[in-house]
Amino acid sequence: MDFVQRLSEIKPDQETVLTIGVFDGVHLGHCHLLDEVINRAGKDYIPAVMTFTNHPATVINPGLQIQKLSTTEEKSRLISKQGIELIVPIPFDQELAAVSASNFSEALVNHLKIAGLVIGPDFALGKGREGNYNVLTQLGMKLGFWVGSVSPLIIDGLPVKSRRIRQDLAEGSITTVTKQLGRLFSISGSVITGNKQGRELGFPTANLSVSENMLLPGDGIYATWTTVNQHTYPSATSIGIRPTFGLTERVVEVHILDFGQNIYGEHITVQFVEKIRDQETFDNLPALITQIAEDVSKARITLKDHGGSNFA
Repeated sequence: MDFVQRLSEIKPDQETVLTIGVFDGVHLGHCHLLDEVINRAGKDYIPAVMTFTNHPATVINPGLQIQKLSTTEEKSRLISKQGIELIVPIPFDQELAAVSASNFSEALVNHLKIAGLVIGPDFALGKGREGNYNVLTQLGMKLGFWVGSVSPLIIDGLPVKSRRIRQDLAEGSITTVTKQLGRLFSISGSVITGNKQGRELGFPTANLSVSENMLLPGDGIYATWTTVNQHTYPSATSIGIRPTFGLTERVVEVHILDFGQNIYGEHITVQFVEKIRDQETFDNLPALITQIAEDVSKARITLKDHGGSNFA
């Protein structure tokens, strides 16, 4: 199904005010843009978002891999929560990459009934990114829509961007990530059977299966909140290759504090509050056990400072 055919199936009831982008992570910079869309739409237009289900850069540059901050489903939920009434998810492919800015704009007018287009500071659409602000403004005058733009949202002296958040997350800078997202970063997945080393050490863990397309925080130990069956528990989460055991596979292991339920096969969500330490290699198991006990204690203290109502 081509781009125009996908749009032809949307059929909004009235004219829209639209913005377009990947919106990976739906961070505060995105929310700043979405707020402008909603304000411009008012009561007369539908606030709408066209979001790409994959990153255009991976199509323009084959071989480039960009891990996601959020799934398509989570992204749509967060965008909707912001107040957007119409969300149009579109896969970006070579065919769409070849569409001119003029033809792209005509399709938006004909099928999404756009009255206005709100864009971010670096936005451009169409083949070769030809549709910048000036070009789109000229096309809008011809086709009957206006173009508005927003300035970047600055936090700690730098623009908030998904690329910046990915870098901070990979470095384990959870506090900085939280500040830019406006919420705790989270990952979700099913609990799978591990090698039960945590249980043998006295700290049973839930091994989390996470899609390879999703970006994980950098290796280390984190204070986290874990949601199981709509109940949220304090936890300590390890991400890494478990070098003390000579292993090489990167895994996510969640130790839920004061928890004894069997949750194999359950879908859980882990929210990251703060990094406790980097991954380390220990000379012997007693040293590792002592350190894990300290990690759990630090996680408990950290989480009490970040919402202690979840503690007994």
